[in-house]
Amino acid sequence: MASIKRYPWISHFLGSPTGYVVHLQKGQVKHQGVGQAFWFRPANSVLSEVPVDDQELPTLFHAITRDHQDVSVQANVTYRFIDPVSVSSRLDFGLQPAGSAPATGREQVATIIGQLCQSHAIDQIATTTLAEALERGVSQLRTVLTDALRTDTRLLSTGIEILGVQVLAVRPESDVERALQTPVREKLQSEADRAVYERRAVAVERERTISENEMASQIELATRREHLVTQEGANARRQAEEKAAAGLIEARASAERQDITTSAEANQIRLVGEAAAAREAATMEVYRDMEQATLLALALREAAGSLPNIGNLTITPDLLSGALAGLFREPAGAGVPAAAASTAGRIEK
Repeated sequence: MASIKRYPWISHFLGSPTGYVVHLQKGQVKHQGVGQAFWFRPANSVLSEVPVDDQELPTLFHAITRDHQDVSVQANVTYRFIDPVSVSSRLDFGLQPAGSAPATGREQVATIIGQLCQSHAIDQIATTTLAEALERGVSQLRTVLTDALRTDTRLLSTGIEILGVQVLAVRPESDVERALQTPVREKLQSEADRAVYERRAVAVERERTISENEMASQIELATRREHLVTQEGANARRQAEEKAAAGLIEARASAERQDITTSAEANQIRLVGEAAAAREAATMEVYRDMEQATLLALALREAAGSLPNIGNLTITPDLLSGALAGLFREPAGAGVPAAAASTAGRIEK
């Protein structure tokens, strides 16, 4: 932005790189251009500074469609001043002293361009319905406004060049917009619900598959456990049978051994008895033919073999006479034991 230094009766102007200054002195152009620096007398000088950089003008207005619906149009116009001298002569861009009202050139340009945009947009939207305006209104309005503003006689004569027009939005009233959005929202909500249901269905299906797998695993484990219990029972039963069979075989073997032992012992006893009986019979047969004195001597020898040690033996006449008397009276077979017994009874230690 340009700066002015004021001194008594004279001032100094220093321009900016984006401001085109026009210095009029007594109605004549004394200085003009960008980045000017000069001295001037405020009493007879008028300074105007026109921006030469690109200007952006946002605008918002309403229009009525063919079906009597109110829509708002938001646009942005880019322009620049190609003839600053003409602009300074047609619009107010004067540099005012401190404390004065600011120049109104920018407001005038905004009003001119805004009215032109609104006029052409209203004419275009009036020929379309609300649905068409919402569907194709942005592109149609951009083309219409660009062509209309670039060929407008007033703008060209003023020295204003339109660089571009951007239509940002064409929107209906809020309640109409909500009503128009409802079907789409319902459709989107329906799609969202369907996605949720499908996701839940997939989750339920996965849970069912997991449950079936778990149940199948449990059934398989139960079947294997049943087979294991059956096998263990069969093994225990077989072991018991084998143990019982082994015990039976052992009992039979023990009984057979006992029978064999008993039979052997009985045979041995019988044989011993028979041998003893045969020996006794043979002895008796020998004793039958022997003399009484011989038998007495044998009896005494046998008795002496079974008697304890005798330190002293006293034979009295009575004992001897009694023994001899009995010997001669008893028969031969029975006398020997009787005499031996009598003799043994009288033996004293």
